[in-house]
Amino acid sequence: MAVILIRADASPTIGTGHVMRCLAVAEALREQGHETLFAAVESTPAIDRRLSADGFRHVAIAGPVGEAADLAATRSLLRREHGSAVMIDGYRFGEAYRAGLQAAGARVLAWDDLGDGTPLHADLVVNAAPQASTLPYDAMAPGALLLLGPGYAPLRRELRLAARERRRPVAERRVLLVTFGGSDPLGLTGPVLEALAAGRPDSCRLVAAVGGSNPRAAELAELAVHLDRQFGVDLSVEVDCPHMGALMADSGLAVSAGGGTMGELAALAVPTLLVVTADNQAMASGDAAALGWCAALDARGNSPADAAAIIAAQALALWADAPRRQRMQDAAVTLPMDGDGALRIARALTGPPPRVGGTGRRRTALA
Repeated sequence: MAVILIRADASPTIGTGHVMRCLAVAEALREQGHETLFAAVESTPAIDRRLSADGFRHVAIAGPVGEAADLAATRSLLRREHGSAVMIDGYRFGEAYRAGLQAAGARVLAWDDLGDGTPLHADLVVNAAPQASTLPYDAMAPGALLLLGPGYAPLRRELRLAARERRRPVAERRVLLVTFGGSDPLGLTGPVLEALAAGRPDSCRLVAAVGGSNPRAAELAELAVHLDRQFGVDLSVEVDCPHMGALMADSGLAVSAGGGTMGELAALAVPTLLVVTADNQAMASGDAAALGWCAALDARGNSPADAAAIIAAQALALWADAPRRQRMQDAAVTLPMDGDGALRIARALTGPPPRVGGTGRRRTALA
């Protein structure tokens, strides 16, 4: 059986989002009868455990990321595994690497969040941002199959199933969720929890979802116990939460980094305060806020303590404004997103290449 190779990295510095959104598509590919193999120069023990527990093969390859040894090892894997396609996700793969990978002959799917004009050398391009269709992908990937917009947001299977359930009104969703991704490179979770606990939001349960790749996971669990005693708030820390779908469905507000979790929160209609912590999050977060289901706050350039104070003040104001949060939830329900983005990507990657139209631009319908 031909294998689909997934080339993505994870670390406490870059986070785990690249691997996790590829994992969502890997689940969908497996459901459709295809085998995948994850290859990484950089990974974390938590990501390796997650892939193993979910039954996915994964291997370490030579680095540094995006350089000649990485490309040679990736091409060698494609030959050895009789790879029919490769997914590539990351910001450190330059044009020479991408061109060399496409020259290997396998079909290439490139994830992109920037639309900055850099040639992608890909047969398929995925960008689930709301305004992705306005970006210059005709020039960046001529003739590529373009999988653009919220309908291609990749949700893991557990979240896909949760997204199909009835959305409860915000009055019944009593969790205030804090999540800054798999590793929280800026270390915002602790300061934000402290600021929120000190503000004592009414009638809510504070929950921090912390990735196992976060080097501060153990101290955050201890912090939760301390804050509960100090402020008398209902507060807990979930490390590598196995039931994120149920947790999001219980959330009447989320405070989240503006990365991959954004699509999951939107699919489950969670009113959200998106916190921009990296340059690559700014455009998509602003576009999402313009749709009304979330608010966006730029934390770049602030110390963790200063950013936490600003974030908590805005989150507490949102929690106190239930009518606004209900309007945000209502806006999320109207988004062109049904949670099946990973399934669509998997079908596009393994299906026959569509014929190119008169403009040379390929696009798929949401089906």
